[in-house]
Amino acid sequence: MKKVTRTLLSMMVISNLSFAGGDFTEAVEPVVTVPVVEVNDAGFYLGLGIAAVITYEEAGSFFDPELGQERTGDLALLAGYDFNKYIAIEARYMTTVAHDDILDRTFWAVYVKPQYPVTEDFNIYGLLGYGNYQLDGKNGSGIDIDENGFQWGLGASYEVVEDISIFIDYISIAKGVDVPLFINTNIDIDSDAVTIGMTYKF
Repeated sequence: MKKVTRTLLSMMVISNLSFAGGDFTEAVEPVVTVPVVEVNDAGFYLGLGIAAVITYEEAGSFFDPELGQERTGDLALLAGYDFNKYIAIEARYMTTVAHDDILDRTFWAVYVKPQYPVTEDFNIYGLLGYGNYQLDGKNGSGIDIDENGFQWGLGASYEVVEDISIFIDYISIAKGVDVPLFINTNIDIDSDAVTIGMTYKF
């Protein structure tokens, strides 16, 4: 009788285990794919600025208040295209809106613009290109200068809100240009500009 009892109990245990166990499969965690969002830094931009421009005899400097120079306030218009966050091309046009005494200025140039994002919002850049500037005499000064040549500059910009940035830069417009008449006759002149403005990127 004891053998029969033990046999029945063993069969019941095995039966319960087989029902409870079922098929065991290893749990597989779901694969989550995170989409990669690529930031497109390419795009056109337009800008507007005010430039302090000085033309001076070569012995002077931008900050020299002595004779032999003429200062103007210019309106600056610019348009460019960012190929990526490191390189752009830019065109500028400036024209005089305020002058000291003897001349008005017209200026245009096209630049290659290498740039470097220091932070997400702050950018530094260079300007390397070719341009033309014309100096037209006022008040009987007799100045009539029309020159082309290499130009370069340095600047920085800061994105204040999305797609809108403020900038400041320096451009060397001309160096050592031999002219028949400026304030004195047969002199070499330099011209520099410091521009402050705003750009909008499309």
